[in-house]
Amino acid sequence: MRSKNKSKRIQAAKKANHISVKWKIFLFLLGFCGVLLVLLWLSQVVFLDHFYKSIKVNEIKTAANTIEKNIDSESISSIVSSISVNNDICIEVLSSSGEVLYSSHVLKECMIHNNSRSFDENPLSSGIDKNDGESYQYYKHNETDNTAVVPDAAAGTTDGSATTTDPATTTPDATLKPDQKEPIPDKIAREKENIIYTKSIKDANNNDVTLVLNSVVSPVNATVNTLRVQLYYITAFMILFSVILALIIAKWISKPIEAINDSAKKLATGDYDTRFEGRGYREIAELSNTLNYTAKELSKVEGLRKELIANISHDLRTPLTLISGYAEAMRDLPDENNSENAQIIVDETKRLTTLVNDVMDISKLQSGSCNIESQCYDLTSSISETVNRMNKLMEKDGYTISFKSDQNVKVIADETRISQVFYNLLINAINYTGSDKKVFVTQSIYNNPEDSDSEWVKIEVADTGEGISEADLTYIWERYYKVDKTHKRAVTGTGLGLSIVRNIISMHQGDCGVTSKINEGSVFWFSLKI
Repeated sequence: MRSKNKSKRIQAAKKANHISVKWKIFLFLLGFCGVLLVLLWLSQVVFLDHFYKSIKVNEIKTAANTIEKNIDSESISSIVSSISVNNDICIEVLSSSGEVLYSSHVLKECMIHNNSRSFDENPLSSGIDKNDGESYQYYKHNETDNTAVVPDAAAGTTDGSATTTDPATTTPDATLKPDQKEPIPDKIAREKENIIYTKSIKDANNNDVTLVLNSVVSPVNATVNTLRVQLYYITAFMILFSVILALIIAKWISKPIEAINDSAKKLATGDYDTRFEGRGYREIAELSNTLNYTAKELSKVEGLRKELIANISHDLRTPLTLISGYAEAMRDLPDENNSENAQIIVDETKRLTTLVNDVMDISKLQSGSCNIESQCYDLTSSISETVNRMNKLMEKDGYTISFKSDQNVKVIADETRISQVFYNLLINAINYTGSDKKVFVTQSIYNNPEDSDSEWVKIEVADTGEGISEADLTYIWERYYKVDKTHKRAVTGTGLGLSIVRNIISMHQGDCGVTSKINEGSVFWFSLKI
């Protein structure tokens, strides 16, 4: 049973996901308008009589509280009259013996002043005692003959006692003329409901005083009928207006989203020239800008990827061609089977291995599968040994590498990875140095502003080459990026060196960078905490 309910909910959710944003917005707005109309009908028609009576009761209680506060005032008589006139309330202030102390009569249909047979002041005190000092009674009154009809049995009293009908006070039946088939009333009687509110208070002398207030609740049937007719027109207008408005708003909001969705589908097919034109509101404009930037970056990455494949294909083809050529020569020609040809095959195999290793390294570093095994070692000695080896290796080609340091520095890092970083920077400098074929390596110690408690070591590798333009400096650390678009075979390496450098230094919480100017060479550097 639970699995069936779950599957139904899943199906309902899938159906909801297939509804476009335009129709969802339309339905939400239409539903909101429907809720407003329901609330309007409830407040203006269904509960209007209840609201009206509540307001009348609050007016009476407020008037009684005002009289209670001023019961000992010298101007209590004028206060009673003022309250009576301003609120259309008849008021009597009675002593404990039933004597009228103050009175104000402003209503023609007042029951407490007209001595109606359905109203008796004698049981007031008992009703007050049963209801903590105050009591409500509701009576219906006939406006045509100014006589009370019946106490409202439905309303009753606050103490729960029911009232009975007095036949002598009911509205006269309509009389039937000889030539008439239907009765016609002598007068059209309009019943009004009287609210009798009584409250027991004490004056300054601790004497019991009873307040009796009479207010008339006018019939709201005519008002309800008027409001009902108005609400018919308002409902029809609101439904029509809300449908039109919901359609306009839904279309206005969904149109830029649909346009972005169409452009995104084109982008997904590989059309990186797609432009996103989002207008209408801020969020859509920001989304369009983000997607335009994404399309631009994807286009750039796609171009770099193609370039990398071309470069790697070239670099793979060259050593493979040499290996294949010399191996065939050594096999077919007895005189070519010598150590020199074998050494060429070994060198090209190493170059091929280096290329494959660099591709694997950058993949591991960027996927996060490469582990760092840190230990304390002498960074200065490690760099010095690498420089000496490279000097011997490059001596026959005329390259010289100098290393300058003030003192030996130890760091906690992965020696193999840091050596790989320095090696890549060194090979990069050798590849792009000037005609003097000189490379300068410098070690310096400095204080990092972001870590004032520790000293940092900085390794700089400088060349005398053509330099890098300011526009390219931002991208040289990116994967696949190459400043010189013409393929130039390096002494060794793959062109992925700088991306490998940045990833390894980042894993060591270090820093790296470059300063370069056209025709003034470049200085690549990295730094680690001592």
